[in-house]
Amino acid sequence: MPAHRDLAYRLGVGVGSVSRAYLDLERRGLVRSEHGRGMFVSVQAVRERGYTDLSVNVPPQLLGQQILVASFQALARDVTAEDFGHYRPAAGNSDDRRMIAGWLHQVGIDTAIERILITNGAQHALSVAFYAACGPGGTLFTEEVTYPGAIQAAKYLGCKLVGLPIDEQGLIPAHLDSALAASDRTSHRVIYVTPTLHNPTTATMGMTRRQEIVDVCRAHDVLIVEDDVYSLFTPSDCKPLVTFAPERVFYINGFSKMVSPGLRIGIIVAPLAFADRSRSGLQATTSMASPIFCMLLNFWLREGVIASVRATVREEAEQRVRLARHHLPDACLPRDGGSLHAWLPMSSLAAEQVANRAAASGILVSPPSIFMVDCQQPKTGVRLCLGAPKRSELDAALALLAKISSQPLVVTSENFIGV
Repeated sequence: MPAHRDLAYRLGVGVGSVSRAYLDLERRGLVRSEHGRGMFVSVQAVRERGYTDLSVNVPPQLLGQQILVASFQALARDVTAEDFGHYRPAAGNSDDRRMIAGWLHQVGIDTAIERILITNGAQHALSVAFYAACGPGGTLFTEEVTYPGAIQAAKYLGCKLVGLPIDEQGLIPAHLDSALAASDRTSHRVIYVTPTLHNPTTATMGMTRRQEIVDVCRAHDVLIVEDDVYSLFTPSDCKPLVTFAPERVFYINGFSKMVSPGLRIGIIVAPLAFADRSRSGLQATTSMASPIFCMLLNFWLREGVIASVRATVREEAEQRVRLARHHLPDACLPRDGGSLHAWLPMSSLAAEQVANRAAASGILVSPPSIFMVDCQQPKTGVRLCLGAPKRSELDAALALLAKISSQPLVVTSENFIGV
């Protein structure tokens, strides 16, 4: 969990308020403090006390035990000590990258393997792309509420974050154009955007909006980092931004959201002019992606496991969206298809209170503040992750959240911080 001072700064409250909130969470057994390391969510306590966890954005667990056992047995037969005992190229070996290029072709992206880098998950891929495209002192323009992992990576790398207004299709071209026109052209300027199922709001760009965003970026000569981890939900009539502008788009994807978080493999398709710098960033952060995971991914791509699980996850996600829409008709959800999360837009104060009330009722959601680029902005919301619980458990939790979110707002001199 965030350090006391960091969270206090982001929320615009006193450090004492954060300390009291953390102490209360510790008394409830929801977190544990480790001397010298910080505060951690107590996963075991959450399970034992019967909390429904809607805070973690993972796909439904549809990867069977039999597939896992058979896959690792096959790998054990194929792997040799000689192969296992060597470092691989930083970007991944050519066979693995060819397999990934083939998979990318199936989802509408044609690229040379020289542009493909294999990372230890999509979060790692984001960090490498931010390093290569933006770097310390650069400016990263993004949605006013966005993926917390991107905020963390940008701050860690010393990038300046600028949040921009969004609508039901995400970034608004006119606002982006104005912000870029007013920005410092002497520093690196980069756009970080999630065109499909934006995390947390579920906003999805149509084809025209995608073209407009690329046109604005071309006009101002800025790079784009495209987060496409929810690509399995991309509308059939839409294409990734990288297909519009391969010369300026760092395309990010991974397999945690479409298969399982245990498959820690991410992908960068870098602009050819930035491939070497991206490889340097990858090598500086890890010598190579895990060989075992690369072998497993290669095997699953060859055997059709990725395609099969991906299709099943998509179908299950569609069922869960229907469930969420039934209980929360005002929630932000895709009109068609599935999603792993829903979004309840509201004021920052209301979002904190809904999160608190949900926790008191046995439902965990992410702190609303973690999505905010500017901790002082008046509007945010509550993200509900739909993938982790069993469907019956999700049904009950959503019904309860519908009641909680309709309760009146309580205004006090100092409001408690959400969990």
